[in-house]
Amino acid sequence: MELTLLGTGAPDGLPRPDCPCAACASARGDQARAATALLVDSALLLDLTPGAALAAARAGHSLTGVRQVLLTHPHDGPAVELPPGLPSAGRVPDGRVLTLISGHRVRAVPIDSPGTGYEVTSPEGERLLYLPPGGAPSGMAEARPYDMVLCDVVGRPDALARLRAAGAVGPTTDVVAVHIGHEVPPGRELARRLAAAGARAVPDGATLIVGEYHAVPDLPRRTLVLGGARSGKSVEAERRLESFPEVVYVATGGTRDGDAEWAARVGLHRERRPGAWRTEETCDLVPLLAADGPPLLVDCLSLWLTDAMDRTGAWEEPKVPDALRERVAELVAAVRATSRTVVLVSNEVGSGVVPATRAGRLFRDELGRLNAAVGAECEHVLLVVAGQALALRG
Repeated sequence: MELTLLGTGAPDGLPRPDCPCAACASARGDQARAATALLVDSALLLDLTPGAALAAARAGHSLTGVRQVLLTHPHDGPAVELPPGLPSAGRVPDGRVLTLISGHRVRAVPIDSPGTGYEVTSPEGERLLYLPPGGAPSGMAEARPYDMVLCDVVGRPDALARLRAAGAVGPTTDVVAVHIGHEVPPGRELARRLAAAGARAVPDGATLIVGEYHAVPDLPRRTLVLGGARSGKSVEAERRLESFPEVVYVATGGTRDGDAEWAARVGLHRERRPGAWRTEETCDLVPLLAADGPPLLVDCLSLWLTDAMDRTGAWEEPKVPDALRERVAELVAAVRATSRTVVLVSNEVGSGVVPATRAGRLFRDELGRLNAAVGAECEHVLLVVAGQALALRG
């Protein structure tokens, strides 16, 4: 099954008309994207957008052979003119199956927002799933993996999580991001975020073969995210796992009786996390790393180290006690040996003013050593500065 992407952008395109934002200003050349529309084997057009006929011609195709035009979502703004010779655009009721004269079977997939998703099966049996902008499957039952999925990966990462949970996205499923708007800067930043979700983006006009093997982005199994206070490091860490159906969030800070400000911080983190994630409040990280299970997000190593220094009496000792060294070595070994996908968060505290107290200098030095040791065991290390993630490794 041959699929040509006449556009891969959000409904109002990228750049948006008259939008002054940095993402729109830099969306030039192959980073510019028309509203998403798909041409399947020159017989089926999914979503009708302005300039579809011209976009098809630029990609070396014609719309004259199109037998069906299907819409996935309500189209705002003025009505789009139907190119001459095309059948009227319509929608298939949820759950219904439409068989085209070309032999393609189209099944309408219910969505949790206004719109319809479409599962398309070729005469040869290849299967693709196309979801509308801002939409995720509703009440999806267990399914076998699709060959290709096209969806709003950036705007609705939970849609990908649901598909993974149902078995509809497997290790060899080619996940292509569409409906790309100005919420994420284009180029390397977009590619990095999509790769973390096991997805990719292609330029407008690209022709893909559904079922043809394409190397799925290699998801790093261990990632360390560093950053200063309020740098956005926790948001970045959460973003790396938001397309997974199940995650264990390990909060090393615990609770602090009578501290309203700390309770507010914890509450803010909880509200931001997907509801399907499970939370463990513990500093006992080694058993979690050794066990099998879903991905772990550990936030953060700084508080883990504080607890370890409390437990070993390191604050009062004239030199770093062996018990603390042993705890750190045990944690680093567990990170090295783990078979789970792990994202660890830690503070970068070595770039500021030298602390005025011995305890402050001790903590700074030991955290720097811990970060370096854990970072050496991770395939991917990021430094977050002013909300921007810089790849130090991977």
